[in-house]
Amino acid sequence: MKLLFLGLLFLLSCLFSLCFSQSYNAIFSFGDSISDTGNLCVNGNPSWLTTAQPPYGETFFSRPTGRCSDGRLVVDFLAEAFGLPLLPPSKASGKDFRQGANMAIIGATTLDASFFQSIGLGDKIWNSGSLDQEVQWFQQLLSSICTSSQDCKDYLGKSLFVVGEFGGNDYNAPLFNGRSPDAVSAYVPTVVDSISNAVEKLIGLGAVDVVVPGILPIGCFPIYLTLFQSSSQGDYDQNGCLKKFNDLSSNHNSALKQALSKLQSKYSSTRIMYADFYSQYIHMLQSPQSYGFSNPMKVCCGASGQGSYNYNNNARCGMQGSSACADPSSYLSWDGIHMTEAAHRAVTNGWLRGPYCNPAILR
Repeated sequence: MKLLFLGLLFLLSCLFSLCFSQSYNAIFSFGDSISDTGNLCVNGNPSWLTTAQPPYGETFFSRPTGRCSDGRLVVDFLAEAFGLPLLPPSKASGKDFRQGANMAIIGATTLDASFFQSIGLGDKIWNSGSLDQEVQWFQQLLSSICTSSQDCKDYLGKSLFVVGEFGGNDYNAPLFNGRSPDAVSAYVPTVVDSISNAVEKLIGLGAVDVVVPGILPIGCFPIYLTLFQSSSQGDYDQNGCLKKFNDLSSNHNSALKQALSKLQSKYSSTRIMYADFYSQYIHMLQSPQSYGFSNPMKVCCGASGQGSYNYNNNARCGMQGSSACADPSSYLSWDGIHMTEAAHRAVTNGWLRGPYCNPAILR
C-alpha cells in the first residue's frame, strides 16, 4: 500500500512538472504587465496602482504581488515546469538571480519615450521602461550571474529567454488617444525592428533558446469591446471581436514572424521560438469548454453585471465599485485586459508542447 501511495505521489508530481528531461540553468524574462512579477512594486504596493490592490493575486498568492492577474502568469508556470523558482523581479534587492530574473514591468513599451514624443503622445503615456532599458537592466545583472564573457555565454546558452510580449502598450497608447487602427499600423515596422534588435543583442550576449511571443487579439479584449463598441455588426467578426483592432494585432504578428525567421537564418545555432498568443486566445474563445471556461468574453474582476462584458472604465478591478467573480478559473479575462491564472496555465501548455509555439519549447 505504501509503495502504491508513493507511486501515485510520483505520478502526480510528474504531471505537475510535465515529466520531461529538458532543463535550463535559468529563465530570463522581459515584457510588460502580462509578465511583470513585481518590478513596479518592489518598494511596496503603491496606492494609485489598481493592479496592486486586492483582489489581484487572490487565487494563488492570497495577496497582490504586482502581477496583473488573480494568480500566476505564463512565466511562473514555465519556471515551475522546469523545476526553477519563481523568477524574482530584477529590481528587487538582495535576490539571487542565478536561476533567473524577470525584467518585465507594468507599462513597458517596445519603443522609448522619444518615439512617443515624436508622434505627439509624449504626455499621454507613462512609460515604466522600454525594451531597450530592460535589456540594459539584464546586462547590469550579469556580474551577479557569471564572471567573464565566456562564462556568461556558457551559462546563458543553457538558459531560456522569454522576450515579450512587446508591442501591446505601443499600440494601446495611440489607440486610447484617438488614433485609428489603420494609422497605428504605420508604427508596426518600427516596433518589430526594435524587438528584433533586442533579440539579436541577447543572442550576442549568449542567448540560444529564445521565446518571442506575438501580441494578443486586442479586438477581443473587454476593454476594447467596451470603449470602442460599434452599432454596426460589420465591425465584428464571427467571434464577436472588433475586426480592425484584430487586424492590427495580425499585422504585427505577421511582421514579427518574418523578422524572427530572418534572425533564425542568420543565427543557425540558436533556437528562436515564436509563441502564438493570438491563435490560442482565439481558440479559447471558440472552444471555451475545452479549457474549462464558461465565461470567455466577460470580465471576472470588474463592474459585475454592467454592460455585455462586466467592464466599466470607472470601476476597474481593484477600484471602488468593482468586485471579483466567485470562480476565476471559469473566466478567460481577469480584468478586461489581462488574463486569469487559468488562462495563463493553458497558454503555457500550448507553448511547451505546441501547437501555439513554433517550434514548441519542448524539443
